[in-house]
Amino acid sequence: MFPEDIHNQAEIVVALATARGVMLATAESCTGGLVAAALTDIPGSSAVLDRGFVTYSNDAKSGMIDVPAHLIAEHGAVSEPVARAMALGAVARSAASVSVSITGIAGPGGGTPDKPVGLVHFAAVGPAGTIHVEQRFGDIGREEIRLASVRTALNLLGDQLAQP
Repeated sequence: MFPEDIHNQAEIVVALATARGVMLATAESCTGGLVAAALTDIPGSSAVLDRGFVTYSNDAKSGMIDVPAHLIAEHGAVSEPVARAMALGAVARSAASVSVSITGIAGPGGGTPDKPVGLVHFAAVGPAGTIHVEQRFGDIGREEIRLASVRTALNLLGDQLAQP
């Protein structure tokens, strides 16, 4: 279902989570659940993936994972503060201790000069604390932005799980 590199990344994340005995959660906006889908593509993932939140709308971000509405109003849904709040909310609203969040503009429309198509903010919660990554993939097409976002999110989960 997924390209081989994503499948391999998901296998590594599931293996690391299994070895650590931790549960994972995802909070996804522009990827619409693709990270959770990549993880559930791996046999044995049910032992480590608690849940995936698809929080495409601002109301879903606030209602499902407690992203404060004032953060969205002040910074916009595609921002570092919202990505961090999404990752923290995914842990708070699940049995997971490690999470990743994704919020971005996959296009083809919706971009602005300050927040162009291809801008994606990620956050991950885990042993390394809460970390944030901003990617500017460029206007490479909706599917490619979403797949690149899955790769980045899986890398962040792997980085968190590799921490001592």
